Amino acid sequence: MLDRRSFILLAGAAFAAPAARADAGRPVNTLGSTDGVAIRGYDPVAYFRDGGPRLGKPEFSVRHGGATWRFASAEHKALFEAAPERYLPAYGGFCAYGTSRGYLVKIEPEAWSIVDGRLYLNYDTGVRKTWLGATRKYIARAEAGWPNLTAKDIR
Repeated sequence: MLDRRSFILLAGAAFAAPAARADAGRPVNTLGSTDGVAIRGYDPVAYFRDGGPRLGKPEFSVRHGGATWRFASAEHKALFEAAPERYLPAYGGFCAYGTSRGYLVKIEPEAWSIVDGRLYLNYDTGVRKTWLGATRKYIARAEAGWPNLTAKDIR
């Protein structure tokens, strides 16, 4: 098992998270789901509160941004409902590295990082290693390209 602390990048003074996280109308990663469940059914709050991925449960679900988000507990669901922008993953939950390259792809829940208080998901742990090699550069590229990506860019 990977050390969960190695997944979290602490806030750096040289880079601030984007102030606007308004992703309204943007695509949400429901790849592999026949019923519109986001990020493969994993709880986005768990990354922050539990230090890693946890599968959500159908009884703790919320519709937000055109997708169903699942949570591991009623507490996590309530935290999300109170402040979804705090817990939503960057780029609709698509692979952050892929977004920086101009396309939207699936993620593996174990391939993640938190940078400046924002959750970033990656395609797999190999891509995550690449992502961590130049995170700030990839975030800048993804931020520039994300507004122009649409459902046609899903691969």
